[in-house]
Amino acid sequence: MQRKTREYTGDEEDRLCAFKAAATLLHTTPERALAGMMAKHIVSLYDMCFDDGGSYDMDTWEEKITDSLNYLFLLKAVVKEGDKDRQD
Repeated sequence: MQRKTREYTGDEEDRLCAFKAAATLLHTTPERALAGMMAKHIVSLYDMCFDDGGSYDMDTWEEKITDSLNYLFLLKAVVKEGDKDRQD
């Protein structure tokens, strides 16, 4: 996740800024914006799992699984931040 931080957040300290910006553009919540972005990764994994004729090297599996896990960790952070904001 650290490797891609600068790519997605630039110099912004808030690691969740991309999801907040997407939420604003889509007139939705950061959770829903993140879920939409995560769907691409889940669909890709699903396609790999059900590709009867396909064969994927371990590097491809690692990348897809790691990206999906990272989105789940980021979702947890977005949910926790939203919960904290509601309590303030």
